[in-house]
Amino acid sequence: MIRKTMDETVHNARGGEGSVVFSHILSKEELMGHANVYAKVTIKPHSSIGYHQHVGNTEPYYILSGKGIFTDHDGTRTEVSSGDVCVIQVGEHHGLENPTDDDLVMMALIINEG
Repeated sequence: MIRKTMDETVHNARGGEGSVVFSHILSKEELMGHANVYAKVTIKPHSSIGYHQHVGNTEPYYILSGKGIFTDHDGTRTEVSSGDVCVIQVGEHHGLENPTDDDLVMMALIINEG
């Protein structure tokens, strides 16, 4: 089967600011319980994914383009850009913001524990 991604625009994602577009590559059903999300994620200018916790799953981010600020579990804020991988362990918190005038694009995969 060949199809296009399923786009979903979320406002104030996880308590963040502005708009985030999730281009779902596979649906939750297609992930067959192994994962919850597999998507290209576009954080629009001056928008963010709010600081949130992962319970029972992990979520690596792979930055494709743009620049942003990643907030890690310990509150550390680090600038990220193309080629960076943000690793979030089970039980940890994180957030990502785009303070720029350009889109921040990444891949996100929420993998279920065990």
